[in-house]
Amino acid sequence: MSRQLYKRLRLDEYKLRDAITGIRDLHNLADPVGVVQIHREIDAGLIMKRITCPLGVLGVIFEARPEAAIQIAPLAIKSGNGVILKSGKEAKHSCEVIVKVIKQGLSNTIVSPDIVQLVKTREETLKLLKMDRFLDLIIPRGSKSFVRFVQENTNIPVLGHADGICHLYIDKAADMEKSVAITVDAKAQYPAACNAIETLLIHSSIAYGFLPPIAAALQSLNIELRGDKTTRDILPNIAVATDYDWETEYSDLILAIKIVDSLEDAITHINHYGSKHTDTIITEDSKAAEIFLAMVDSAGVYHNCSTRFADGFRYGFGAEVGISTQKTLPRGPVGLEGLVTYKYTMVGNAHIALNYTGDNAKSFTHRDL
Repeated sequence: MSRQLYKRLRLDEYKLRDAITGIRDLHNLADPVGVVQIHREIDAGLIMKRITCPLGVLGVIFEARPEAAIQIAPLAIKSGNGVILKSGKEAKHSCEVIVKVIKQGLSNTIVSPDIVQLVKTREETLKLLKMDRFLDLIIPRGSKSFVRFVQENTNIPVLGHADGICHLYIDKAADMEKSVAITVDAKAQYPAACNAIETLLIHSSIAYGFLPPIAAALQSLNIELRGDKTTRDILPNIAVATDYDWETEYSDLILAIKIVDSLEDAITHINHYGSKHTDTIITEDSKAAEIFLAMVDSAGVYHNCSTRFADGFRYGFGAEVGISTQKTLPRGPVGLEGLVTYKYTMVGNAHIALNYTGDNAKSFTHRDL
């Protein structure tokens, strides 16, 4: 078993504590169902509302993270959805116990325990992907190849991201102490996470001063460094970085480093090689930060903080069903708001469209109530 797989499978007291805290935070959030988003008089006696409602049934397929079941089931319950969970075979025993406990909890409420289901085999997963009449959304959580497999084998809408290629750019106006601390956290705190950085970009004017202490801090934690030619002029003992490294999600103790000549070069690199997940800039120049935040095309764009904050629990969502890197909504960590849709209701009194056309057409009032 690889080191990354072991870390994902391990449900230690800290992961469990965070999961429980997330559920309690979720409990305190407002009910997302039945919210009136628009309340409008179309004409006297003709009233339209837009009201939030559940999506229906979610199919959530995840690999080796048993805590995902703890995060996802309460989000589905709170948003009024049914959920069918499928874990990787490595996590199936943990997930069986977790789902059993969730069902026991639901048995003491007005909510049916049957709204949470667990499927266990690959054959059941393949059947699930073909159930487009019954499932409303598929959420895959796992490797790039796994997410692509799901996307290519179902007609059901899929929410997810295929890659987590996150960047940290150290600008010419960066603070040294902040740069070291944030780089180490963004890479080493949990390298297997999709919000850990895979590439470090650093401005050429400060590279000779900043790179050695950053490299020393990373190497003391057994991070393997790979660099472009200019980086290796400063750090001659590290491996060569190629185009492959700029487009790879390692999910491991490996970091690619590139020297850039400007903020614009950094933004261009990120928008070309990134996966639209989360990217951050370290700088004391507020104008440079403003440009970076506006021009980097990612779901999360940060200033002077670690990419590791890209998480539904840390955003105050209670938990997340996954992270979406698509341009359409929902985007970023997906909590309750991403699991509801809306419908339009209209109540009238013998109103007909014919009266609003022709020479003597009535006018709409379109008055918000």
